[in-house]
Amino acid sequence: MAITEEVYAPRTKPPVDPEDLAHRELRRDEFWRHIPAFADIDAHTFHSHIFQMRHSITSVGKLMRVLENRVSNDFYQEVAAGLQHAPMSVRISPYITSLINWDDPYRDPLRKQFLSLRCEQERDHPELHLDSLNELGDAPVAGLTHRYPDRVLFLVLDTCPVYCRFCTRSYAVGLNTEDVEKVNLRVNRERWDNAIEYIQSRPEIEDVVVSGGDMYQLKADQLEELGNRLLNIDHIRRFRFATKGPAVLPQKLVTDDAWVDALTRVVDRGRKMHKEVVLHTHFNHPAEITGITQDGLNRLQSRGITIRNQAVLQSGVNNSIETMRLLIKRLSYLNVQPYYVYFHDLVRGVEDLRTTLDDGLAIEKAIRGTTSGFNMPTFIVDTLGGGGKRDAHSYEYYNRETGIAVYISPVVKPDTFFFYFDPLWRLREDIQARWQDDVEREKMKAEAIEAAR
Repeated sequence: MAITEEVYAPRTKPPVDPEDLAHRELRRDEFWRHIPAFADIDAHTFHSHIFQMRHSITSVGKLMRVLENRVSNDFYQEVAAGLQHAPMSVRISPYITSLINWDDPYRDPLRKQFLSLRCEQERDHPELHLDSLNELGDAPVAGLTHRYPDRVLFLVLDTCPVYCRFCTRSYAVGLNTEDVEKVNLRVNRERWDNAIEYIQSRPEIEDVVVSGGDMYQLKADQLEELGNRLLNIDHIRRFRFATKGPAVLPQKLVTDDAWVDALTRVVDRGRKMHKEVVLHTHFNHPAEITGITQDGLNRLQSRGITIRNQAVLQSGVNNSIETMRLLIKRLSYLNVQPYYVYFHDLVRGVEDLRTTLDDGLAIEKAIRGTTSGFNMPTFIVDTLGGGGKRDAHSYEYYNRETGIAVYISPVVKPDTFFFYFDPLWRLREDIQARWQDDVEREKMKAEAIEAAR
């Protein structure tokens, strides 16, 4: 059959919808001026990392002094009551405070991440444990978790520029609360020496995650010392500095020259040694990304620093196709690789933020193809009890009625089954009642494991 010209007729696409380019719209207005305490602050001052650190909100009283009458007394009372049942104390940067929509704080996705409200809190899942991922149980020395054969998690300190209410490491990070007395992981020379000595003694270890707390809190000389000590270990081929800092205090990347220079020197030295040193950060919502974020990330990229992102799927924050798609596009636009989206771990006091496994699987299916494959995140379940990270789709069994998913982890613990549990408030009332009965709960778990075999 002859090939006609019609086959090759050009097929012009319609003009792009402006909404499809929304990921490029980054705020550069003086958005902080709607906050009473910051109304007279000029841009040069506000975008200093010193100002951001010195004016962090660390109590309900300070929140009231900063916001004044922007919110009702009822809201302040909800925050105070919520903190009584929260595992994390309050610490929020002026940057994040200014990006919250205080005209509608109950629904704002940024507020939900950092300020707990009593009216939102759901009953904790009965299978919850403070160290839900068993990081302490897999620690051969204090602050060093060795779960996977070739890599370790090094918790170098226990403070952060902000305190996320959903923090998996609420067993150690931040100040003690009414409910939680924290494990001490402060910067300590002897503890660091013990961790480095262990890493040196294990030739199978090639990969280190440097976390905490948050390495953003390290002084420049501490960052450089630690980085060089890891680079000096011959069998270490790569390590990642993990930080939420660029999402909550991007000003540090613009105005803290000593810190950025120290990071750059470690990355440059690693490159010359044919080793990989990268930065992993933690944006959860596109509203966290502004013009000052772009300035800070551009500065790192101009120095050859690779940046990847690990988000957490959270109800009311980013558990929609539209929000997750915009987040991925905006990160990709800034050349930050969207690496992982984690399902929310079981953490005390934040059951309201957790989603079902089904929620995340549906979102991942819908956003696949949004942008290039290397910028599409993998949706990950970090299994309870120390099974490690598993692709969310790779469950052996998932019962949507009981909310139980079962995974195996052949590399970490090949003969063990590991669970993920949907939040109870998303299940039928009769199933919720079964979960509160110890006998019924064990029966449901046993049935799930048997079905997974």
